[in-house]
Amino acid sequence: MASAIFTHAAERWKEMRDAYDGYIKHAYDQALEATGGVLVNRLGRSLHIDGLDLFTGSAHRAQRYASWELIEHWQHTPRLTLEEFEARWVAGEVEYVGA
Repeated sequence: MASAIFTHAAERWKEMRDAYDGYIKHAYDQALEATGGVLVNRLGRSLHIDGLDLFTGSAHRAQRYASWELIEHWQHTPRLTLEEFEARWVAGEVEYVGA
């Protein structure tokens, strides 16, 4: 028999993860519009970095390969890591929760 506590926790984590995936898609779409589609800087383009990856990778990597337009956008619409999103989701502070 499976643990009821573990099953409940796994279900809650999946809900949060689905909400995070929706948040990433929404944040990416907003950034595309705000930057005119310019998400990756010259170095990132030379390395074939995908702009979507800048929303889920490490903050250091995102800053290294983000265009100045995207960095400026993040100053007004902060980029949340999974851990930051999870903390806000648990606290009921997440504005965008749908996929």
